[in-house]
Amino acid sequence: MITAFVLIKTSVDRIPEAAQQISEIDGISEVYSVTGDWDLIAVARVAHQEDLADVIADRLSKVEGVQATTTHISFRAYSRHDLDAAFSLGFEH
Repeated sequence: MITAFVLIKTSVDRIPEAAQQISEIDGISEVYSVTGDWDLIAVARVAHQEDLADVIADRLSKVEGVQATTTHISFRAYSRHDLDAAFSLGFEH
């Protein structure tokens, strides 16, 4: 599974609508409205790296109101939640 984080600038008056439309794209698992230089951050999860072109370039970037994107592809995931779950297997509380 390939995971990418897409930072998105939108028209100010289209943030909620763009977020909703982006969240409905197959391959987008989550969309967050955020503070700072970007308006939205979307999490894309696809089977193959080539699928990112379809999800981001062909679909997400064409949502009305989207002005710019920057994509960061993850190498590895680190999660305390995942580690806690792994170490607690077989132990009852």
